[in-house]
Amino acid sequence: MKITIVQGAFFPVPPLLGGAVEKMWYGLAKEFVNQGHEVNYISKSYEGFLNVESEGGINHVRVKGYKVPSSGIVLKILDLFYTLKAVRKIANNTDVIISNTFWLPILLTSNQKKKCMIDVSRMPKGQMRFYTKNSRLRANSTPVAKAIKDEIKKEYFDKVVMIPNTLPFRNTKAVDFSKKEKIILYTGRIHPEKGLDILIKSFASLDTNDWRLLIVGPYSTETGGGGEAYLEELKQLAKDSNVRFLEPIFDMDKLNEMYSKASVFVYPSVAEKGETFGVSPLEAMSWGCATIVSNLDCFKDFLIHNKNGLCFDHRVEKRVEILNQYLKDLINNPSQLNDLARAGLKVNETHSNEKLAGEFLNEFESMKIK
Repeated sequence: MKITIVQGAFFPVPPLLGGAVEKMWYGLAKEFVNQGHEVNYISKSYEGFLNVESEGGINHVRVKGYKVPSSGIVLKILDLFYTLKAVRKIANNTDVIISNTFWLPILLTSNQKKKCMIDVSRMPKGQMRFYTKNSRLRANSTPVAKAIKDEIKKEYFDKVVMIPNTLPFRNTKAVDFSKKEKIILYTGRIHPEKGLDILIKSFASLDTNDWRLLIVGPYSTETGGGGEAYLEELKQLAKDSNVRFLEPIFDMDKLNEMYSKASVFVYPSVAEKGETFGVSPLEAMSWGCATIVSNLDCFKDFLIHNKNGLCFDHRVEKRVEILNQYLKDLINNPSQLNDLARAGLKVNETHSNEKLAGEFLNEFESMKIK
């Protein structure tokens, strides 16, 4: 098959600046090539990359993109400018188009829409009713699939398919639990919707000097963070605690090294509408971190409380105390920590690129125009 992936306007591919969606589709693109398919990848131009080049069997085409603006309206306008350029780069003989921009499903020709799978990796905000002429609406979690159906007529429900996000790497190394350190880790955007104040308060009240809390991720508004003022707020909150704020790690090998050392991973997101999957917890589980997440529905597709991780209710008044108790339980009960960490390793099989690329390819086959 000839597969064309159209990425968004704000992050480059390969994903040097991170981006969960970019990491996932780049990993899938490589797997599609490994399985004998042709992949054309349209993405944002970026310094150091040619606008047209072949890399690892992937044919890259890059067009001018933009930095992430602070305004949602400006973001949509810039996305339109980018998509108007990107749509012209789609080859006529492509079999499948994967859309990762707001406007592409609207701008495609009628024939192209019949070949298009729209990647809905965020909670929809009313736009799904404009996308029903396209072939598939792919949700990355059960809550997103439900939200899509809430916006479209029942006659289009058969176009909605749920395929979870993949791990953006293949973990071929056995986890060496003897090398785990007394580290509680968070990786992701440093933004108010991530609930980092809950995590810091919970950690600060632990009665231990042995453990460290490492918070790793981008804080600038350009990279989706909450800005420097918000970072300073968190630093003040963490004052006199064994908390370190580290620069974002976009190199996957270095990030994996961080996961391999951490014993506990916490993802305390409070983004009721913004969080749709959670790749970071999945990555951490794959490296043997006992993982704690907030009580968002999107995490329940892969993390089961007290089976392969822990889930705390971020909506209740005593959320800090609850998370603090979970951290205490894991620190004081190495057996529980170890059991949860080992159970979490199964995501290496259930969410591998190989397995889920097969599910996507099967769906692409069913999309082909008869």
